[in-house]
Amino acid sequence: MLKLNKVEKQTIRPAAEVYDVCAQLCSVAVQFEDAWERKDIEFDADLEDAAYTQADPGLLELVWTNLLSNAVKFTPQGGSITLRQTRANGKIYVSVTDTGCGMDEKTIKHIYDKFYQGDTSHSTEGNGLGMALVKRILELTGAEMQIESTPGKGSTFTVVLAERK
Repeated sequence: MLKLNKVEKQTIRPAAEVYDVCAQLCSVAVQFEDAWERKDIEFDADLEDAAYTQADPGLLELVWTNLLSNAVKFTPQGGSITLRQTRANGKIYVSVTDTGCGMDEKTIKHIYDKFYQGDTSHSTEGNGLGMALVKRILELTGAEMQIESTPGKGSTFTVVLAERK
């Protein structure tokens, strides 16, 4: 909550630098290895050797951590998660796809609302602030997110960043 409040009140100012998103994604993903192994989740990472963006690495790390944490939380035992990074037309695309419970249109519409939890069966595992924080970070970074989801089949969250050489 404190981090979201600081980001919203602009007491945290993004400290943009050029850095390798792929290296950061690898670093964040391995933090969840125990969690996906406990749930027997198949984890697949499809990343380039390097892709550079200009952003605040500490803030974007919070985005990746939130997306992967949600994927692990909402993917059932024996499911799968895919972390994919591609580049096209000066953009870097980072997607997290899971075979979790998925979301209906109402949930997608409210996903960035503070304290909103579409699937209340996991409400003890979070406070409903993660996606509000992600939204604010993406606004500060000039990035955007696309969401595709089907109830009962899973979700894909794709973050689009500007590429820097």
